[in-house]
Amino acid sequence: QVYLVESGGGLAQAGGSLTLSCDATGYIISDYVMGWYRQAPGKERELVAAITTGGNADYSDSVKGRFTISNDNRRNTAALQMNSLKPEDTGVYFCNFRTPNQLEYWGQGTQVTVSS
Repeated sequence: QVYLVESGGGLAQAGGSLTLSCDATGYIISDYVMGWYRQAPGKERELVAAITTGGNADYSDSVKGRFTISNDNRRNTAALQMNSLKPEDTGVYFCNFRTPNQLEYWGQGTQVTVSS
């Protein structure tokens, strides 16, 4: 079992910045992937960014160049630095943890609201 605790989020103005953090605890072995998904009202959950323990990162086209995901393998944490925020970035952001055998765990979600 893996437990995820998210922090950060909140309210920002368009053009502003926010940082999300996710701490993973529990039974953790190497070679996992941590990522962030978001869900806007009335829409499906979508991948925002993900990073492997090797540091390979992947981003959705909508956030490339604005968001940066990073990790600390010693602490099993991942952070999402969000810059140049847009109103369309508004949603609930969920931390995701995927094991090598494709088990997935989710955080409780944190609200990000960007005002225009």
